[in-house]
Amino acid sequence: MEEEFPMPMSMDWTKEEIIDVMQFFQVIETTYEKAVIREDILSRYGRFKEIVPSKKEEKQYFRQFDEKAEVSCWKTVQKAKNAQPGEKIKM
Repeated sequence: MEEEFPMPMSMDWTKEEIIDVMQFFQVIETTYEKAVIREDILSRYGRFKEIVPSKKEEKQYFRQFDEKAEVSCWKTVQKAKNAQPGEKIKM
């Protein structure tokens, strides 16, 4: 995922929220390059959900990011949720 592109975000978010959402999307990308501990994915997803509680908005942001990064946020989060504690996730 060497290509740089704008990450989906809202102008209503604070600088901290923008950084937290970017870190979530970055951890998703990383799972396509190397294994990531499931807790890293789930903790960043938990923070993402604090910022984007709406399922509809979540789907919109996931779709925007997935298309540009050629990943699947939803599949990555599901794989992490179904993994054992401490397990590493690689997509």
